[in-house]
Amino acid sequence: NQATMSIMEYNGGSFLAMAGKECVAIASDMRFGVQLQTLGTNCNKIFKMHDKLFIGLAGLNSDVLTFEEKLRFKLNLFSLREERNIRPQAFAKLVSSMLYEKRFGPYFIEPVIAGLDEDNKPVLRSTDLIGAPLETDDFIVGGTATDQLFGVCESFYIPDQEPEDLFETVSQCLLAGMDRDCMSGWGAVVYIITKDKVVTRTLRQRMD
Repeated sequence: NQATMSIMEYNGGSFLAMAGKECVAIASDMRFGVQLQTLGTNCNKIFKMHDKLFIGLAGLNSDVLTFEEKLRFKLNLFSLREERNIRPQAFAKLVSSMLYEKRFGPYFIEPVIAGLDEDNKPVLRSTDLIGAPLETDDFIVGGTATDQLFGVCESFYIPDQEPEDLFETVSQCLLAGMDRDCMSGWGAVVYIITKDKVVTRTLRQRMD
């Protein structure tokens, strides 16, 4: 009997978001694959919503692109109507309701939301594919390397890290977790969101 792969794992990919002191980091791998075959090594899975809010979308790549387009459309309408940026907490509710309204034919995605609120406190949110919310104040993992990432994050996470220390922790956790998952890897990208800037760094990783 041949084992059936979950549709959530079809294109592979893993995520990690972690909170620091008035900063937050979100990171993902760069692999795009079809089951165990790697087709690309520069697949963007993290999307900037505004300067203090990012979303990572794991799961089926076609649904990722469709959902991101619909999400950006709704955010543009919000910005035009309200003339301000959406708060991360409200954005998480929007993502959750968009997923839940499609619950009978869901998007096969797993969102990870990272941002800073108006007081520059980290906000970390996630949902499952039908919008059931998860809220935490330390770290969130997602994608095919979830089990491996949980272990290293629980070992390496330190509360209230400065941006540079947070970058180092997130990078080491992501690389260690993805080394143990054949569906993720081929490099990574890390976004460090602070109150006055966003720093983007790419990581090299073993290419096998």
